[in-house]
Amino acid sequence: MFSVSQKRAISDAVQKILRATNHPELPAEEEIVFALHVAGAESWSFADIGNNGAHGNPDVNPHNELMALIPEDEARGLIADAKKLDASNRPLGDG
Repeated sequence: MFSVSQKRAISDAVQKILRATNHPELPAEEEIVFALHVAGAESWSFADIGNNGAHGNPDVNPHNELMALIPEDEARGLIADAKKLDASNRPLGDG
């Protein structure tokens, strides 16, 4: 649902919010360990985000990385174009 860089930014923000509470039960110096589940609009759309220290080498989903780089309307157009490819991987209408 989110790119790796977006997940890292969200994780950093959550870390700062938790740290700002100054709650005595949180670790004083170490990274705060947390797990955040974000449900998307569709049943298949979700993201699990944890503290950055827990994810040294995260899995990369090329679709999510692409969505983070280009505007949503343009991305939808690219996806629609990709669906128009025929079995020979040539755009329909190209002789």
